[in-house]
Amino acid sequence: AYMLTVGTFMLMAGRLADIIGKKSLYISGFIVFTIGSALCGLSQNIGMLIAFRVFQALGAVMLAALGTAIITEAFPPQERGMALGIGGMMVSIGLISGPAIGGLILGVASWRWIFFVNLPIGIIGTMMAWYFVPAYRPGVKESFDFLGAAIMFIGLLALLLGLTIGQYLGYAHPYVVGLFAGFFIALLLFVQIEKRVTHPMIDLSIFKNSLFSVNLITGFITFVSVAGVTLLMPFYLQNILSYPPSQAGLLLAVFPLGMGLIAPLAGWLSDRWGTRRLTTVGLFLLLFGYLSASTLNESSTVEDYVLRFLPLGIGMGVFQSPNNSAIMGTVSRQRLGIASGLLSLTRTVGQTIGIALIGAVWAGLVQSYLQVQGFTDVTNAPPFIQVIALQQVLVGVSLLIGSAFIMSLWALWKEKRK
Repeated sequence: AYMLTVGTFMLMAGRLADIIGKKSLYISGFIVFTIGSALCGLSQNIGMLIAFRVFQALGAVMLAALGTAIITEAFPPQERGMALGIGGMMVSIGLISGPAIGGLILGVASWRWIFFVNLPIGIIGTMMAWYFVPAYRPGVKESFDFLGAAIMFIGLLALLLGLTIGQYLGYAHPYVVGLFAGFFIALLLFVQIEKRVTHPMIDLSIFKNSLFSVNLITGFITFVSVAGVTLLMPFYLQNILSYPPSQAGLLLAVFPLGMGLIAPLAGWLSDRWGTRRLTTVGLFLLLFGYLSASTLNESSTVEDYVLRFLPLGIGMGVFQSPNNSAIMGTVSRQRLGIASGLLSLTRTVGQTIGIALIGAVWAGLVQSYLQVQGFTDVTNAPPFIQVIALQQVLVGVSLLIGSAFIMSLWALWKEKRK
C-alpha cells in the first residue's frame, strides 16, 4: 500500500510543486509523514496500520519527488553535480544504516517504535526545511491538469498492481494481463490528452531532448538491474554460502558503501568534465561488475563477493550523480518539479519491475531445472541449481546494462559531433 501510493502520486507532487512552489509542499511532506508515522505506531489492527501507511506515504511522496528539484534550484550549475552527489551519499548511508538501526530497535522495543523513531526526525526535518530551503516562487501561473493526472494515476496503479499480483498469480493470469492492458490503454490516452491541454501534466516536448531521454532510460535500466539482483543476493549468501543473517547483512552493505563513497566525487568531477563521459564510465563499471558477479558459485569466498560487488557500487556511484545532474540540467526552472518527479518515478517503477521480473526469471529457471531433476520445490532446490539460475540471470542483467552502455556511447558520439 505504501509503495503503490508513492508510485502513483509521484508525478502529481512534482507537477504541483512547479505550480505552487516547492518549499511549502516539501514542508507539508515532512508534517504529513511525521503525523502518519505517529498514527502507524498507534494502530490497533492491521487495517488501521495499512490505512495510516497510505497517509504516511502521501508525505513521503512530497519529500521523494522534490528533493532533487530543490537541490538543483538551490545550487548553480557548476556545483549541481557535487550537491546531487552528496544527496546520493546520504541515500546510501540510509540504505546501510536503516536495516541495522531497525534491527537494534526491534531488539529492545516493540515494532511500534519503528514508526515512533520518525517523530523527532520529522520535527527536525520540518524545522530545517522551514529555515534553509529557499522559497522560489513560480514565475508563471499555470493550472493543474486534473484529467491527465487521473489517467496517469489509473495507469500507474494498474502497472504496479499487475507487477505485484503477478508474482503470486503468474504473469499470464487473466487479471494480471488485464491490468497490464489497462496500463497501456491509460498511457495512450494520457499522451493524447497531454498533446491537447494548455498546461499539461507532463510537457512532452522535454522528451525531444535526446540527452534527457537517454539519461532517463539508462537510469531506469540501472534501477531495474540493481533491485532485482539485490533481491536474489540474500538467498545466495544464506542458502548457498550458509552465512548467518548478520554476516549476510554486512556483505549486502558492500554495494551501497561503494556507491556512497564515490557519489560525491563523481558529482564533483561531472561539474568539471561534463556528465556524459562519467555516466558512460559508470555503466562500463556496472557491466564489468555484473559479468564478474555471474562467475559466483557454491564455493565463492567473502573476498570473491566483495571483489565483484564493490565495483558494482562504485559503478553505480560514478553513474548516478552525473546522470541525475544531466537530467535536471536539461529542463527549465519551471519544469524542475516534474523532472524530479519523473526521476523518482523511474526509480520506484524500475525497482518494482526489477524485483518482479528478475525474481520471476530466476524462479522460472530454477523450476525448469528442477523438473529435469525430478524435483518441484523451488525454495529447497539443490544449491547447484540455484547457482546456475543465478549465473544465468546475472548474464541477462549484464546484457541489459550493456544496452544502456551502448545508448550512452551513442549519446556521447552525438554530443561530440555537435
